[in-house]
Amino acid sequence: MVYLTRIILEKIKKRTRRYLKEGFRDSLRIFVSGGAGGNGLPKFGGAGGKGGDVIVEAKEGITLDTVFKSNVSKRFLAKPGKHASHNFILGPPGEDVTFDVPVGVTVYTELGKKLGELNQEGEKLVIAKGGTGGHAKNGFLGTRGQVYHIRLDLKLIADVGLVGFPNAGKSTLLKAISDAKPKIASYPFTTIKPNLGVINYNDLRQISIADLPGLIEGAYRNRGMGHEFLKHVERTKLLLMIVDINGFQLNHQYPHRSCLETIMLLTKELELYNEELLDKPSMLLINKMDSEGAEHLFNNIKGQLKELNNFISQYEENMRPSRLLTFSHIIPISAKEDRSDIELVKNKLRTLLDVVSENEQLENNESYDLYGEVTKPLKERGPKLI
Repeated sequence: MVYLTRIILEKIKKRTRRYLKEGFRDSLRIFVSGGAGGNGLPKFGGAGGKGGDVIVEAKEGITLDTVFKSNVSKRFLAKPGKHASHNFILGPPGEDVTFDVPVGVTVYTELGKKLGELNQEGEKLVIAKGGTGGHAKNGFLGTRGQVYHIRLDLKLIADVGLVGFPNAGKSTLLKAISDAKPKIASYPFTTIKPNLGVINYNDLRQISIADLPGLIEGAYRNRGMGHEFLKHVERTKLLLMIVDINGFQLNHQYPHRSCLETIMLLTKELELYNEELLDKPSMLLINKMDSEGAEHLFNNIKGQLKELNNFISQYEENMRPSRLLTFSHIIPISAKEDRSDIELVKNKLRTLLDVVSENEQLENNESYDLYGEVTKPLKERGPKLI
């Protein structure tokens, strides 16, 4: 009877979504335990060995799925320190446990306390300290090591992050501009996991670009894929917003949003999640210019695109951000049909990233704000419409 019940329960068990089987993880919960300290030896004043630590080390070229597969139990236990003895007045310390994690991981306790982050290859972080060995001041009794569940949270590190509503053409652009091969279809939410591509140039320069799951209204409240998308945007150097010239409507329960309204809503979602995202350098692409009536629609909004800040008060309060991204360029494109548009975007991205890189170097040298100087005319006269 028990055997039959088990079979029935397995049949009605909820199936794992396909994208969760495809190997992409951006969060992993594990159990860690520092080794206990060894006991001392009161008779001879011996001290027990310190317990081993649990340590993570950042490594390029691996994923959280690699971490999971290397230890399916998800338990990382350091060795206890040795007790003091007649032969070892000072007990040997316990062996540390070190394992690799992807670059870009942030470590949190189960209660949400941030233990640290690893942003460069080779960086190490002690996530569970071993206990102290027994000695005269603690009664020669070794203490327990730190024991808890932690969460490894991965935020992709890319030069460029694509921002847009579902079906705006982000995956089409990524496929055309880089070596990535994302799934492309004519329905929303084709992208259900981040895709990372590399833009290659003739002089061997490379720029990484991330296509992330599309936003919906309310993403900052974790609706749709909410934080699963927005957390990855934080570590990109540049935001590339892409919108459909024809606007967007998720389904019949949502109102149809025009091209300009989608720009406002996307900016609002970024602001509500983290206002500092609006300080990032950015470009705006108006996509699907090959569709019927696109030229007419674009000509109607061209004036507003140049002076978006002057028209922001015309929109409803629930979709109106307090301020807008400062777009260096606004470019109408056809990611699907026009190769010259793709080359133009590649060159503009490269130029802007070079400016950002130079600015970072000058900031490290406590010099003036180069990016501010370059974009100052844009703030006065609006973004450059190409």
